[in-house]
Amino acid sequence: MAISHDPPTAPPQGEAKAPVQEQAWGRAQAAWSAGAALPWLHREVAQRMADRLSVIRSEPPVLLEWHALAGQSRSVLQAAYPQAQWVAVERGPGALRRLQDTGSFCEPREPQAAPTPPTAPTAGVMQRLGAWARGLFEPKPPNLPSPRTRTKPSAAASVHPPSVRPTRFLEGQVPPAHGQLLWSNMGLHTHSQPLSLLRQWHAALAVDGFLMFSTFGPDTLRELSTVWKEAGWGPAAQPFRDMHDWGDDLVVAGFADPVMDQEVITLTWADAESALAELRTMGRNAHPTRQAGCRTPRWRAQMKAALQALAGPDGRIPLTFEIIYGHAFRPPARLRVEPVVAVELDEMRRMVQTARRPV
Repeated sequence: MAISHDPPTAPPQGEAKAPVQEQAWGRAQAAWSAGAALPWLHREVAQRMADRLSVIRSEPPVLLEWHALAGQSRSVLQAAYPQAQWVAVERGPGALRRLQDTGSFCEPREPQAAPTPPTAPTAGVMQRLGAWARGLFEPKPPNLPSPRTRTKPSAAASVHPPSVRPTRFLEGQVPPAHGQLLWSNMGLHTHSQPLSLLRQWHAALAVDGFLMFSTFGPDTLRELSTVWKEAGWGPAAQPFRDMHDWGDDLVVAGFADPVMDQEVITLTWADAESALAELRTMGRNAHPTRQAGCRTPRWRAQMKAALQALAGPDGRIPLTFEIIYGHAFRPPARLRVEPVVAVELDEMRRMVQTARRPV
């Protein structure tokens, strides 16, 4: 019997590419890295996702923020975990340079010691996360200090000195089991091979680490897609995946107890030009069969008129954005039956401690 740290092998169809043209997203990311305006909607979603952190009892020493530049989540993560080390992960060096140049890049900190586990019973939504996760999650009792008044951790809490803990990485360079919380805000839909990315996240998280992400859902820009389809202009945006597909992929990638959620946000604009200007900050049309080359000024005028025709009684143009939220754990290593039993001492100790957790 041996310990397997790898996620289960995906079925053949799990490796199929998502309908995403990555070059289009590459141009968007290059523009963000060069100083273009970052999406306001991403900041709003980051705050809404941060509201879900209240159910997490554990204090992660290291936070991995994937897609850190456009995700714009450092401030909400720092407010939630002021003693944690924030680590930015990006696809290109330009994004990391902008993070550093704009002051959105924090220096390494000593990790906070784990708080004393509260004794209040697990209830409500915690029951959906599985019995083994109850040692990590639980509502905080009233007598615990707030995040802003936590005491400074002791020297014994530091595993590595700050000088040897990098605070930024490119994708593919994050050491295994580097963080206890992996956060990705509005970046997953930019990848054409999302299952491979989920496996990177699985490898980057420590055992019992927690994943939180947000991404666009299939109802995103449904009004714009209808207008383009009726006019014969081709696809207006890439097809975004359903939350159930993401939940299935999380399990295939090796995560446990995935919890998926979604909400619909409707934004409105006073005119078509304002709507198009803000849409440009969110990225590009990344559908693989989108129109190649430039459109004519005449087409642009027609498109603006069609968009203006969507205006409601108040004269404002509404567009829908479906936001999907995903939560999951990296579970302990699974036991694989083999003729020879080989279990490391540290792994055996951890297994025994896990077995003693109250249910």
